[in-house]
Amino acid sequence: MKPRLAFISFASCEGCGLMVLNLEDEILDILNATTIADFREAMTERSDDYDVAFVEGSITREADGEKLKHIRERAKVLVALGACACTGGVNAIKNQHPLDDVRKYVYGDKASWFDTYPTRPLSAVVKVDFQIRGCPISKKEFLEVAKALLQGKTPDIATYSVCVECKLKENVCVYDKGMVCMGPIARAGCDARCPSNGDGCEGCRGWVDDPNKNAAKEVLTERGLSIEDIKRNLTLFNTYLETAK
Repeated sequence: MKPRLAFISFASCEGCGLMVLNLEDEILDILNATTIADFREAMTERSDDYDVAFVEGSITREADGEKLKHIRERAKVLVALGACACTGGVNAIKNQHPLDDVRKYVYGDKASWFDTYPTRPLSAVVKVDFQIRGCPISKKEFLEVAKALLQGKTPDIATYSVCVECKLKENVCVYDKGMVCMGPIARAGCDARCPSNGDGCEGCRGWVDDPNKNAAKEVLTERGLSIEDIKRNLTLFNTYLETAK
């Protein structure tokens, strides 16, 4: 019997789900080996009967947290899909401000109509089995993880920093170009996509395990960045990681 997959989204732009659809010909191999039970971006039919749930987006409401718990109960494997699901992503920037102020700023005099609470990643609510990181995800990494799961294997997910990938590609360090980069502490797996295309890493895949943030701050300070500049770089995608102590 074919494994049943579900693609479910919470607070997000749903760009990671779109990256899955952008696999085009490559996705046919997955479709031939599975049954898609739920994928709002791709189909109208849906079912709550699935084996693997790929969940995109951060949790921003009590109701979403409860829905995620039900997904966790049904799914044999739950995979967090993208930065919002893995680290809280850009959505978690709101956690730096009083929630009442955030609600009024967004909804004005209708603020009381809408429920919200501090943004959190999926792992802050339920057990997550695997994470496919990035904003958006890497199509290549998604394929590797999906194929490993379908074969009953444990996916090989990078645990080293983006600097390792940059050195392997023989990139000129963007710091030597007068730019700012989170590569020394950011988790790899993206094939150093941003530095390889002339931009600094913004840490959309979160931090490596036990990152040396003090050393990173020293490097940024040496480059003339203020404390506020450093904070912006550390919290663009990782506010939850930086504030949920």
